[in-house]
Amino acid sequence: MDDAAPNIAGKASRRWVWLGGVLSACLVSAIVLQLGGAGGEVLKTVRQLPNAVWPVLLLLYLTQTLFDYAIFRRLWTLPLTGLVALLRKNVINEAVLGYSGEAFLYVWARRAAGVAAAPFAAIKDVNIISALLGNLLTLALTAISATQLRELDFAQRLGPALWSGLVPVAISVGLLVFGRRVFSLRPRELVYVAAVCGLRLTVWAGLTVLVWRLALPEVAAGQWVVLLAIRLLVSRIPLISNKDLVFGNLMLLLLGGNSTVAVLLAALAVMTLGLHLLVIVGLGAVDLVRGLSREPRALALAEASRD
Repeated sequence: MDDAAPNIAGKASRRWVWLGGVLSACLVSAIVLQLGGAGGEVLKTVRQLPNAVWPVLLLLYLTQTLFDYAIFRRLWTLPLTGLVALLRKNVINEAVLGYSGEAFLYVWARRAAGVAAAPFAAIKDVNIISALLGNLLTLALTAISATQLRELDFAQRLGPALWSGLVPVAISVGLLVFGRRVFSLRPRELVYVAAVCGLRLTVWAGLTVLVWRLALPEVAAGQWVVLLAIRLLVSRIPLISNKDLVFGNLMLLLLGGNSTVAVLLAALAVMTLGLHLLVIVGLGAVDLVRGLSREPRALALAEASRD
């Protein structure tokens, strides 16, 4: 694999992540303002989380990356080092703007020798199938939770943003009709991608509810299903960054800053942002070390060529 490709792609990813930094800071500030005097409850909630929450939360954080690797390993014969690019891709999607990570992955795949000759088709098809299955799960959980959502006055509070989330749902219906003209992968590959994406959604939903249940076991399971439906509805809203923070803010708005459930979800959103920052700093440090280690070698080669 070309050493320059990860380095160039890494520089691009850092620029995009910085763009999302301001947006993330604004969302965290909004959470702090909505909590008001209860801001200290977030830190208290984090400190009091059961130990069992932490490994499950970490696995939940890595779920998207691991399943992405299973998909692109099959489509591109992706080496294990590709996990870093996929992790960056998902951080960019969450911290900057939805689907901006796919643009990064495309650039990385084009520059990384031996990964994919035409990466756009695979990235496009994987995202279409993932969005389609996500929309179907969202519709199913929304139908199941319709009564509770009405009691929360969810539609009126979310306003126009909720209607914008219907756009990708309508697109998914169109894809079912015109699928043969849209998809580029072979049918066998499409079936594999759909199976992995479906399993990923199942694992993600299960781990999400498990984290919530481990943190607040006294809350009825039915309430978590309603909140999962809201989380999925938020994820359908196009062109927003850091959907966990948006979800945390929305829960504070719906349930109030004194609600233990809302405080927990806000705390988990801030913790997820912290994980994003750790990944950004960690991968940036790795890039720096690699760059410093390559400089002496480049200078030696340059001197050798002059001789």
